[in-house]
Amino acid sequence: MSEQNDFFGEAIYSYTRAQAIDDGVLVDLSDPSFTFRRGLNILKEAGIKFPLAMTQTAFARTVQELGEPLPPAQDLSGRLWDVLTMLKFAIKNGGNESTLSFSVCVWNWVYAAGKRTERTKQETVQLKAVCGPGDNAEPVITVMLPDED
Repeated sequence: MSEQNDFFGEAIYSYTRAQAIDDGVLVDLSDPSFTFRRGLNILKEAGIKFPLAMTQTAFARTVQELGEPLPPAQDLSGRLWDVLTMLKFAIKNGGNESTLSFSVCVWNWVYAAGKRTERTKQETVQLKAVCGPGDNAEPVITVMLPDED
């Protein structure tokens, strides 16, 4: 038993990144289905070297809400490209911080009384990117809304 386990005791349960991806809590952007150009993963094309996942809520606010069509003149890869571009700018300007804040401007549906209307609005969505250890201590990036942890 390690020194840390002596103080805190054995872990009762741990929820891994892989489990969060399998459960749909995280959207794995390393998945080959996310492409900007056929045959090339969008992360690789954007120059992001670490595996990257977005929380489902951040993905819904900035890329596509599950089960909903995109607003007119929008496409999934273009919206995702915008998020990755703004993240790259934040990384370049953020120094050596493991947590960065950035924002992206998107067009989203307008909802009234809990139902989607045919109107859209432009929104600036604040995001937070955290670089930390993955399930095997490898560096991974997770993009989320600021109030998610």
